[in-house]
Amino acid sequence: MSSFDVVIIGSGPGGYVSAIRCAQLGFKTAIIEKYSTLGGTCLNVGCIPSKALLASSHHYSEIAHFADHGIEVSGEVKVNLEKMIARKQAVVDQTSGGVKFLMDKNKITVLEGLGSFVDATHVAVAKSDGTSETIEAKNIIIATGSKPSSLPFIKIDKERIITSTEALKLKEVPKHLVIIGGGVIGIELGQVYLRLGAQVSVVEYLDRIIPGMDASLSKELTKILKKQGMKFYVSHKVKSVERNGESVVVQAENAKGETITLEGDYSLVSVGRRPYTDGLNADKAGVKISERGMVEVNDHLQTSVPNIYAIGDVVRGAMLAHKAEEEGAMVAEILAGQKPHIDYNLIPGVVYTWPEVAAVGQTEEQLKAAGVDFKSGSFPFKALGRARAGGDLDGFVKILADAKTDEVLGVHMIGARCADLIAEAVTAMEFKASAEDISRMSHAHPTFAEAIKEAALAATDNRALHV
Repeated sequence: MSSFDVVIIGSGPGGYVSAIRCAQLGFKTAIIEKYSTLGGTCLNVGCIPSKALLASSHHYSEIAHFADHGIEVSGEVKVNLEKMIARKQAVVDQTSGGVKFLMDKNKITVLEGLGSFVDATHVAVAKSDGTSETIEAKNIIIATGSKPSSLPFIKIDKERIITSTEALKLKEVPKHLVIIGGGVIGIELGQVYLRLGAQVSVVEYLDRIIPGMDASLSKELTKILKKQGMKFYVSHKVKSVERNGESVVVQAENAKGETITLEGDYSLVSVGRRPYTDGLNADKAGVKISERGMVEVNDHLQTSVPNIYAIGDVVRGAMLAHKAEEEGAMVAEILAGQKPHIDYNLIPGVVYTWPEVAAVGQTEEQLKAAGVDFKSGSFPFKALGRARAGGDLDGFVKILADAKTDEVLGVHMIGARCADLIAEAVTAMEFKASAEDISRMSHAHPTFAEAIKEAALAATDNRALHV
């Protein structure tokens, strides 16, 4: 029987990063993955492939604005969805192969198969050829991730009624895509197919899309996407989703109790994700799982069994790849006797539409609910020289700061390159920066990052210079 210092079940961003960090710290490490490719949901059917399609569809949509830049395109411009999907897959394969390279480089044993507990120190690996192997581990890290959720009355057939996984490999551009759920995944994939020519309708139970983010971001993104042609039905409760041949009929009830009917050729069910522990046999090791399916952990990500830890989507908190990575590294360092920490308030959230949406820290709604006295400063992208030069005028940056101490409590932005710009806000908040601290930093001109400086100036006695 093979024996290891650390065995990690799951090779997503949390699992593989944890494995690398464990190996760096001198632990004999193994990682178990049920699928034939490494990288988990994020690399295979999540973050990476969706961004590849967003990038390709963005290039296509930009052609409509070429004339504004003095570029004349003659002839018909067509979408070749098959090639677009093939490019997406090539990006996925290259990225997954990169993870395999990192496993080899760090001398991490990779075991392909379904990992399940035998007891608290032994894991069985059921392989695709029907054989099984049991390995021994001093410490075990559960990193099994999540799967798409659905509603009890919806039958997902993976053909017309689909999840995000199937939406990444459609063989045709939908005529009318009805999306159930206005969260990040639904909105991103909705914009992909909207750009490619589909009619897109979004049905959301709550009163706004991207409901976990600051309301001002939701309002601005809704306005922009409506301008692009996306239709929204917020405060609508889906009552039924039925397939009729090549059509899907979605019925929903609005706040007044009235029923609306939407008919499309595809319906994307995007109502969130659920922790995935199927086949893990956690009870055999004594690991407690909550009623919601999450592995219960303490502040050190330790389960009810001292030598077993859990990270990523399978535990509480935001289901984000970078959150899982931080947790994976943290557990490795705890096992090495170090004292790492994660400030969950400073885990940024991003929506990779165009314009991009990003945020870190507290929202206005959260601060008001907590009774915190705060001040706010905003700056519109249309006032930036760089935004005018590139034609990306939509959006703004908003900074929330403590009214007394001026410490930055939250940064919320929508506009070009916000997915990258948010890192400045995270850095500033990690070091307890005040709005004035940010306002006194020199920002290169002309850049989109100047909007952060100007928003900080606006939050500091309304001193914005260019608006």
